[in-house]
Amino acid sequence: MTTEGRSYETAAARIEEIIKRLDSGEAGLRETLELVKEGRELVEFCAAELEAVGRGLEELRLDELVARLEAGGRQAGAEAGPAQPQGGI
Repeated sequence: MTTEGRSYETAAARIEEIIKRLDSGEAGLRETLELVKEGRELVEFCAAELEAVGRGLEELRLDELVARLEAGGRQAGAEAGPAQPQGGI
């Protein structure tokens, strides 16, 4: 089965089904081989999905940090008031 159009949740559920089947001891040699291959593909798919989500969360945190820093910079500038000329005439 391809991972195209598959979600993390459906892949994780299928992995659980595979584990149950393998744990039952009822799968023959060839079926076991096929289940292990499918399981490996699903685990790789899930790992890639988790990595992508993690990168997305990092980007969001960076965006939030930049927004806070920019807001803090604007606020600090407003609190300082207008610039006073240095030196006198």
